[in-house]
Amino acid sequence: MIDDFTGADPFDVRTVRHAPGLLRPFNDIGILAAADVHVALRLQRLGGDGDDPYVALAAAFAVRGPRLGHVFVDLATIRETATVDTDTDEPVDLAVLPWPSVGEWTTRLPESGLVAVGEADDVPSRPLRLIGSRLYLDRYWREERRLAADLQAFSEAEAAEVRAEVLAAGLSRIFPEPTDDGAPDASQRRAAASSVLRRFAVVAGGPGTGKTTTVARIVALLAEQAAAAGLPEPLVALAAPTGKAAARLEETVRDEAPRLEVSPDVRAHLLGLSASTLHRLLGWRPGSQSRFRHHRGNRLPHDVVIVDESSMVSLSLMARLVEAVRPEARLILVGDPGQLTSIEAGAVLGDIVGPASDGLRMRASALAALAEVVGEEVPAGDPPSGVSIGDGIVVLDRVHRFGGGIARVAEAIRRGDADAVLEALTANQESVTWIGVDVADTTSEHALRPIHDGVVATARVVIEAARSGAARQAIEALGAFRVLCAHRRGDHGVATWMSRIEGWLAGEIDGFAAEGRWYVGRPLLVTENDYGLRLYNGDTGVVVAAGPGRVTAAFERGGEIVEFSPSRLAAVDTVYAMTVHKSQGSQFDT
Repeated sequence: MIDDFTGADPFDVRTVRHAPGLLRPFNDIGILAAADVHVALRLQRLGGDGDDPYVALAAAFAVRGPRLGHVFVDLATIRETATVDTDTDEPVDLAVLPWPSVGEWTTRLPESGLVAVGEADDVPSRPLRLIGSRLYLDRYWREERRLAADLQAFSEAEAAEVRAEVLAAGLSRIFPEPTDDGAPDASQRRAAASSVLRRFAVVAGGPGTGKTTTVARIVALLAEQAAAAGLPEPLVALAAPTGKAAARLEETVRDEAPRLEVSPDVRAHLLGLSASTLHRLLGWRPGSQSRFRHHRGNRLPHDVVIVDESSMVSLSLMARLVEAVRPEARLILVGDPGQLTSIEAGAVLGDIVGPASDGLRMRASALAALAEVVGEEVPAGDPPSGVSIGDGIVVLDRVHRFGGGIARVAEAIRRGDADAVLEALTANQESVTWIGVDVADTTSEHALRPIHDGVVATARVVIEAARSGAARQAIEALGAFRVLCAHRRGDHGVATWMSRIEGWLAGEIDGFAAEGRWYVGRPLLVTENDYGLRLYNGDTGVVVAAGPGRVTAAFERGGEIVEFSPSRLAAVDTVYAMTVHKSQGSQFDT
């Protein structure tokens, strides 16, 4: 009999009543969700695998992995790395659980009819794949293999003919702006040059390093290459995982166009570009067998495909994208490998950049070609990657958008240096304020005064604009201040902060009442893609007055305000506070 380790609530929807064997304690404590347990049990039944508790538990962990963004579960480390899947701040002692040893798992699993062992393609198809101590759902293993092969083929493909003298002149002209020390941003120049020289390139970097502005310059350089060769302008696809990111990419490229020293034709080309979501680019077809109109058998027509915010692209979607790009086209991935990954399985950009995150990992031939056009010696990474995929990776290393305390905190977090993070947070800098609050202390409201003042001031402007029907003013004000949380639930989670903020507003803003779903001034967060309305997960808007007794939901799209009847919105939340994950790709004043 399995002991009850947690005293779990039998009526909790996350708990499977009477879960058998080892599944029960892991479900009760919150590591495994009900869905993980049910799928594992169904796999056992379909596979005729009896009731082996070790196989059932391993299968449940394999199902859990993609739900948390992981392609596989490492059975050798899961005991040390597992976390409770309850999205709260409460500590839980996982040492009390009956963890199998690695030996027990790796002995039982190969004997199971559910598990294929090794990397050979000719073994019978089974739901699970065991490679060493890594256990995959077979679908993700195959997608990972296929994507790796496709990316390797792109990186090894012969680059299109490039006029080096045209590229060198373009780089000098398009990257003239000096940095604080008087020198051009060398990493941006290298990234742009590499993107022109190679079929596959990655422009990586942290926030504020100029990734998206570099995209506009890459497109300009490619257009100049086409003009020099007497060819038509390249057909360029700009895309991003979300509508919000796509709109920002399009806006940035168009904003950069007038600033660049390029011909009128190249400038017009930049101004004429539009960006779309990846789903729209690939031609998403719900309910169809292939899911997308463009695939390996019907590729995209574009000469250049550029994807911004690539860290948010899941393994499955990246595999669909790469197979749809013509072998003779260019594929350029742009993003921050240090950002949170997709909510689906896979951290593709982080895996691609890998060791290049702290410098170049190009082979000697790629370094020489790059040095020729940038007109300066390019420092080699140590050691070189030795594989072609590293030849197109450039990491932008100079922050332009912010500095000081924010930059120090960001860099310490990226390094994983907890002591440096705390030191930067508590250094009493103008751009970063540390508020140490005990949420159980009723006097903590005084410590929260800076947050209180920022939230109330922002909400007052949003609500007043919304009441007067000024949708654009309300939406612009919404970005002035936002509370970001690591979790949805718990003492420091979104739900707690939402309740606290609504209490503040009710006490200080005349006529405020968060009653009814569509009250005027309600800030909105779209939580699911709606391709019919062209609203995407992460988009934000405001409920505004539209006449006596009428309201509309207003959003910004490509610089324009669009309004919808609230009845047409299927999935929206109130957004006085939001998770860090949902905020990714957004920019706030405070």
